[in-house]
Amino acid sequence: MATATKQPNVQGASNGSVRVEIFDQGYNLRGTDPEYILKLAEYVDSKMRAVAEQTHTVDTARLAVLAALNIADEYHLLKRKVEGGDGSDRSNRARQLLDALDEVLADGRRAGQR
Repeated sequence: MATATKQPNVQGASNGSVRVEIFDQGYNLRGTDPEYILKLAEYVDSKMRAVAEQTHTVDTARLAVLAALNIADEYHLLKRKVEGGDGSDRSNRARQLLDALDEVLADGRRAGQR
């Protein structure tokens, strides 16, 4: 789970620094609402950990991309729902996104071997 600590404000600005940990990596982030930043960090951390459990991969960059795709999928499903569309095919779309990412990564590895 993501953790955070507040750092002192810099030069009197309202943008205080918040130290967060996402997937065991520390980041110093700035914003006007440290609690909101922590909430976002916790969400990203939970997504990365869920993807790690499902895929059994240890490649942090791959986990971050897969988590970002999951978050983007959630966003677009909610957006479609708000706009009156149907989001019932979520798991099928998530599988298609994973397959597409696997293809891109495989092509990249082949290109790097040339």
